[in-house]
Order: sequence, then structure tokens, then C-alpha cells
Amino acid sequence: MINREDFIFTIGYEGDVAVVDGQLKKRCRSFSTVKLAEEGMFKQAVCSAVYAGPEKRQQELEQVLSIYNSRTENPLSSVDELMRTFGVFEVPGDVARVMVI
Repeated sequence: MINREDFIFTIGYEGDVAVVDGQLKKRCRSFSTVKLAEEGMFKQAVCSAVYAGPEKRQQELEQVLSIYNSRTENPLSSVDELMRTFGVFEVPGDVARVMVI
């Protein structure tokens, strides 16, 4: 399974290889979900919330949605819409390796 930091900073997949933004990961690896959102890194914040697991996932996604909506002229209506907007739904289980670029 891919670890939290690699999942948060994945910029794409090539087959079963996750491609990770190494510079962003190095600079922001210790950020919480809320801190990522506050810094405007909404895709990464959604990834962090999804990785948090079922007990914290909904609460963290709602926090990200609230921060996102406070900064946009086109607010989203739900957590599902937030996840669709950023294309993040689950942690992939089929990642064989990570390539940091």
C-alpha cells in the first residue's frame, strides 16, 4: 500500500506506478489536512482526508470543503462534489512502486 505522504503528493499514475512530486513532498510533508487546505493545496488536502481513514475522513473532508468554499466564487455543495472536482475517491490498492520526480 502507498504511504500517506506519497499518496498526498502523487501527481499521476503510470500503470501501477505512482508518480510523486518530490519537491512539494519535501516542502510540505508534515502539513495536516487543514494546513494543506489553508495553503491552497486542495487536491493534496482531499488526498490527506481520504487517507485518514473512515473515522476521520468525513470530518476532514467537510473542513476542506468549508475552506475551499470560503475562497472561491463557485462554492461546491457537498463533499462528494469536492471529491469529484479533484478526482480523489480512494487510496489505490494496486500501487507496486513510487517514482519521485
